[in-house]
Amino acid sequence: MKYVDIDFNTKSVLITGGAGFIGSNLAFYLQTHYPECEIVVFDSFRNEETFSNGNLKSFGHFKNLLGFLGEVISGNINSSTDIQKLKKYTFDYIFHQAAISDTTVMDQGMMVESNVNAFKTLLDMACEMKACMVYASSAATYGDSHTFNIGFECPNNVYGFSKLMMDNLAKKYSQKSSIEIVGLRYFNVYGEREFFKHKTASMILQFGLQLLRGENAKLFEGSDTIKRDFVYIEDVIQANMKACTALKSGVYNVGTGQARSFQDIVDILKKELNIDRNDQYIPNPFVGQYQFFTEADITLSQKFLQYVPRFSLEEGIRAYVNEIKRIHNDA
Repeated sequence: MKYVDIDFNTKSVLITGGAGFIGSNLAFYLQTHYPECEIVVFDSFRNEETFSNGNLKSFGHFKNLLGFLGEVISGNINSSTDIQKLKKYTFDYIFHQAAISDTTVMDQGMMVESNVNAFKTLLDMACEMKACMVYASSAATYGDSHTFNIGFECPNNVYGFSKLMMDNLAKKYSQKSSIEIVGLRYFNVYGEREFFKHKTASMILQFGLQLLRGENAKLFEGSDTIKRDFVYIEDVIQANMKACTALKSGVYNVGTGQARSFQDIVDILKKELNIDRNDQYIPNPFVGQYQFFTEADITLSQKFLQYVPRFSLEEGIRAYVNEIKRIHNDA
């Protein structure tokens, strides 16, 4: 489905973090619908380096790009030498998905360098090329706020802080440049090509694999009251495409507008997988750095992006469940 009236077949597009979850889905969307589009994927790719929390530093994986026909460049957004590789092109659109996205990373300097400082470098490049910049922000900017719209940010971890600083930087650039800059505050995204995020993959995937392995779904205590806005990857791609024709530069929420509980996820999965099994409840180790409620206010997204979510949680899980089965069978 084509979401915007732009002929990307005549355009040059850069996707940073293009071997990751959202970036690779963007690459394949453009390749499928606009086969003549010049698509450049820029990614640091996975190695065995980990943060102090034991999680991988990079989730980019070549298997996310199997079948991709565009150009792939290995590079780190923090490296000026690697950024120079991009300056031989003239991009019309930049989809900036590269970042440290692990909300449990505590290295504040590394988080700010990778998410904020590198973003400034890319904004400068976008201005030079007169490219439209669409970048990944996050619902983590809201922290424990119960009002999920611009002006009510209160991040409770350095990841959310870094994304808020990116939004502030984008606003300053929008005021002094003529290029379009749109930030998308993703809520809890799930769907195909997230497998290589490992421990930070969505709970939809993690619960699904637990159930298929014959295990009890492991839920935090009180999971019927822990509610988040879970948004299927297809709606995130829709938002990215529609950001290219935004009526106004700015920051917009990308979610369904409806909070659902972790218990809902497990109940829907058990229905789709035809599994009847008791759940296991465990203490929540993330109290104090964990959002217990998120629900996107998508009023501005609807008005300025014409973004309308197409997938409820039930519909998204139904669309995803065959891929979860495939991952389990290939394990």
